[in-house]
Amino acid sequence: MSFIGEMVRIPSKIAGEISRLRQTVHRWGIRIASSSPGVYQLRSEPVDYQLARELYDNTNDAYKLGAAFAKPVINTTVGFMGIPRFVSEDEDAQAVLDEFFGEHSSLMQMTHLGGLRDGDCWVWLTREESEENSALYPEAVGGRLVYNIIPPEMIAQDKLKRHPITGEIIEYVLESSCGWIDERGNLRKCKVQERINRDARITTIIEGDNPGIEEGERENPWGFIPIVQFSNERDPGSAFGKSELEVIEPFIKAYHDVMLHAIQGSKLHSTPKLKLHLKDVDTFLSVNFGITDLAEFMRKGGELKIDGREAFIFTQDGEDADFAEVRSATGDAKELLQLLFWCIVDASQTPEFAFGTHTPSSLASVKEQMPVLIKKIDRKREQFADSWKRLARMVLAMESMASGKKFATHAVELVWDEVDPRGDKEVAETIEVLVRALTTAVNNQIMSHEAAVSFLAKYVETMNDYESDDPEVMGEKDRIVQDMLRRSQLEDAQLAEDEQKMIEQVLAEIQKSQNRGRDGDA
Repeated sequence: MSFIGEMVRIPSKIAGEISRLRQTVHRWGIRIASSSPGVYQLRSEPVDYQLARELYDNTNDAYKLGAAFAKPVINTTVGFMGIPRFVSEDEDAQAVLDEFFGEHSSLMQMTHLGGLRDGDCWVWLTREESEENSALYPEAVGGRLVYNIIPPEMIAQDKLKRHPITGEIIEYVLESSCGWIDERGNLRKCKVQERINRDARITTIIEGDNPGIEEGERENPWGFIPIVQFSNERDPGSAFGKSELEVIEPFIKAYHDVMLHAIQGSKLHSTPKLKLHLKDVDTFLSVNFGITDLAEFMRKGGELKIDGREAFIFTQDGEDADFAEVRSATGDAKELLQLLFWCIVDASQTPEFAFGTHTPSSLASVKEQMPVLIKKIDRKREQFADSWKRLARMVLAMESMASGKKFATHAVELVWDEVDPRGDKEVAETIEVLVRALTTAVNNQIMSHEAAVSFLAKYVETMNDYESDDPEVMGEKDRIVQDMLRRSQLEDAQLAEDEQKMIEQVLAEIQKSQNRGRDGDA
């Protein structure tokens, strides 16, 4: 902050003490502003695996005040995407898929999260047949398939072998470093490399000591590499995907810098600074602080303390004291922060209500931006669809070779939960309006019953096709007829019950009349 006040004329006898006067002024907490402000420069970094995780977890000090937007961007997309269901024409294959992927639903969601956050996520299927699993998994007779997520740092990207034409990976190279304390308390380290191709797995200790891993070459019994790469926004000419945070990283960095500068300015200006208008400095110091020789006072390194002083005495007309305050230290920063926030919203295609804004203020966003989010979700699902189908094929192939089961087909289809931006009330109101309109159309003979049922089935998931081709699945027409018969039977039963009650009442009245007649005769 600049020193605000009238120009004070220093007596000539203390002109040589100007440097010490500046030191005293500095001790008062007044900062002299620079006349040459610097130019802001954005220092953006390429988003790698480490930086992507630091942004997601908000652990990087260079992004602390802006990286809070990273987690909602990833989690909102992952939450709306959900996980797919696998459908196979073969019943035995369907049972295998339901059992395997039903046990690993949480890992499937982590696969989506890793792919969106890091750009790539690798899933490695292995079959465990060790005796250790017999106690934990007694139902897994003969071994079980394991869903492994490979940390992207383990993929030695510069050592992968790819087909020169198709770009398909023909050999994976995994490298991992580990450390442990031996029985003597010494720290020991090693670096393990494993090469996996369609024919063999080669394990090698390339650095350090062997922690007990079996080295050498082993046969790959599957005939293919059981590793699937899930990539986000991968171009046809690139081998790896891109993080969802890469496009908003510059805005996150700028948001952090602006917020940091605004906070620093607010901290600097939060305490008002004393401003004195003086004509006779010597007299003011003498009357209020008892200083008669300012030069001697400054040579001795004296300090003026105004803590607890409630009033100053002025001896000249026009002398005064007040406080210099900043009305809004973050006035311009507020508009800039809002602009950066909207840049993050637009670039990430994430509605602003996902970041925790007040619901009434973001009501328009729910209606206007939800269609954009739904399109984004559909696009992300399609990006991962081929990888999920390939993984399902691997599960069926490995299970078939390990257990001897033969499946009619390894082809699968994916079924995703529908993303509906409407609430329960809106859905109910929509169905109510549709039913009234369809009933009117059917009653006026401008629409067939079958057409009305087929149209309504698009909005009600529990409705079947009007006529089913599957003999085991009842069509909606037959279900309607069945319900009509059931209701008619219930109505007939109720009518019979009512008639029986009436007959019993009549007989009871007749019996009472006969009893009264006998009493009269007697």
